[in-house]
Formats: sequence, structure tokens, C-alpha cells
Amino acid sequence: MPFYLPEPPYSHGQTARTGILLINLGTPEAPTASALRPYLKEFLWDRRVVEIPRPIWWLILNGIILNTRPKKSAQKYASIWRPEGSPLKHFTARQAELLAVEMARRSPQPFVVEYAMRYGQPSVAAKIQAMKAQGVDRILLLPLYPQYAASSTGSALDAAWQSLLHQRNPPEVRALKHFHADPGYIAALKQSVQTYWAEHGQPDVLVMSFHGIPRRSLDLGDPYHCECQRTGRLLAESLNLAPEQYRVTFQSRFGRAEWLQPYTSATLEQLGHQKTRRIDVICPGFLADCLETLEEIALEGKTDFLKAGGGEYHYIPALNDRPDWIRALADLVTTQLGGWLTQTWNAEEAQKNGELQHQRAQLLGAKN
Repeated sequence: MPFYLPEPPYSHGQTARTGILLINLGTPEAPTASALRPYLKEFLWDRRVVEIPRPIWWLILNGIILNTRPKKSAQKYASIWRPEGSPLKHFTARQAELLAVEMARRSPQPFVVEYAMRYGQPSVAAKIQAMKAQGVDRILLLPLYPQYAASSTGSALDAAWQSLLHQRNPPEVRALKHFHADPGYIAALKQSVQTYWAEHGQPDVLVMSFHGIPRRSLDLGDPYHCECQRTGRLLAESLNLAPEQYRVTFQSRFGRAEWLQPYTSATLEQLGHQKTRRIDVICPGFLADCLETLEEIALEGKTDFLKAGGGEYHYIPALNDRPDWIRALADLVTTQLGGWLTQTWNAEEAQKNGELQHQRAQLLGAKN
């Protein structure tokens, strides 16, 4: 098998396009154990996700986890599966679709907007190859993680770099590393909370639950913890919340090692024991609803809180396909594109220039 992938057909003078690739975590193809096993294997074998020495981890993963966890995880996925499939894939696809519309409204130049999954399908490598086939020679990589972590954003970018290693003629590439303090992102979060409160009233405490990572990652220099805290503080300030009116917590622990604290589950139980009248939970680090928000927080979290003696429990949905979030996303893209973006692009002029380039190339002996 050749090291370099075949290049797509090329015609001199063809219009070059700018690509925008949204990258999310991933999802199994179905809420079944058979579909979960390859998905979990790809996810948990990533060195960015689990840093245990490979021989030891191979035995644990293949000997224990992949023989027990797929069935349990499948049951959880089944509880949140939608008629159109995975909520994560549905909302990520919607974000790409709506971003394409918004970018077309802002600029006349041709864009190709796609989405990919770090684990599962559609893969990052396949999407980059497909974008090249559409004439894309510049790609903006946009991992859908506001707060940078090596295990999320870092891994998503790894997948892109690994793909580009096999490109004989790779496109120009830019990447958005994080946007945890971006004003548009914070404003969209604020508006989503205020919209929910306008309909349902305001809680005693707003819990902001972020995905957890091992504490060891923080000690080794991962900025994720600080970026989550900053997002939480900025959102609280925008909502005029006093310190006692909100909590920043971390969910989704895995294994026995210490992870970032305070843990969401322990905080929910504590608030329940305190007989808190009502809490609302939002997950600012998740831009699309998924297993971790819809099952772990909306369902399991509610059970933990109520069982501990709490009152009302509300989950505020992720930003998903909210118009204000799509506009904020387009603002982020516009800023990152910088000199790649032009307001003077003209389709008729581009076609004429392309035809002239094609004619000159043929005179010089080119076949295409």
C-alpha cells in the first residue's frame, strides 16, 4: 500500500475553495453493544485519552473493558437515541449546515463546510480527502471544544495532522485551539440561560458542569482546568450571579485515579442533602447535546439530586443549533480566516480567470 494517498483529479484553472472542518468527539453508529465495541476501542486506545503504558493498558482494555462496558454503554445510548440517530451527530451536522448558510451570507467566495468525528464516522481523514476532491486548498480546523484539553482538542488535531502526513499535496491549514473566553460564545451561553429562565423561572443554584480529565493532566501542564474556571466565571458575571449562586464542577470520571474536582455527582448530592429548593445544570463545554449531557446529567444527575432530598432539577440544553451560537461560530471562523477571506470575490471573474489559466496550461502541453 503506497504511503501517500492518491490526489484528486486536477484541472488547470479550477476554482480553489476554502474549507471549514468542524470536529467533534464521535458517536457509535447505533445504540448496540456491537456498535459500541469498535467505537470504544478506538476512543480508549488513543494515547491522548489514556496515558497508561501500552502493554498494561492493552490487557485491561481488551481483557476487561471491551468485554463488559459495551453492553452497559449501549443501554445508556438507547435512552437518549433520537429517530434521526445520535443527538451528537445530528446537532453537529446541523451546526455545519447552518454555518455554511451564515458564511455564504457574509462572503461571496465559495466555502466548503463539513463536519467530522474524532472517533467513528465520518472520520477526519475521510473528510479532509473529500474536501480536497471538491477543490479545497485551504482548511480551517475547528474542534468543537471551547476549552482546550490534550485529550479532546489535542486529539482532534492529531487526527488531522496524521491525515496530512499522507497527502502528497496537502492544503494550507489553520486551527482554532480554544475559545473559552470568546465574547460571542459567552453571550450565547448567557442568552440560552436567560431564555430558559424566562420560561421556567430562576433556580437557587446554577451548576456549570464540564467534562472531567485526570488531575495528573493538570499537574503536567494541561490548561483545561483554568479555562473551564474562566468560562464559568465569565458566564456567572454576565448573569450577575453571586458566588453562592453558582458552582463549577467536573463530570464523567473514569477509573480510580483522581480527576478534577469538585465532582458534579458529589456536588448534586451535597445540594440535595442541603434541601436546595431548585438547581439548574448547564454543560458549557458541550456544544451539542450527547450522552454526557442527556443521560449522565439530565437523567442520572436528576436522580442523584432528588434521591439526596433536593427539590426541582432542571437541565438547560447545549447550544446545539441556536441562531445566536451559529452567529458566534461564524464570527470565530471569520476571525480565524483572516487573509483567506475576501469580500471582492466575483464568480464570473473567477470563471474567466480559470478559463485563461486552463488555456495557457494547454498551450504549455498540459492535458488537464
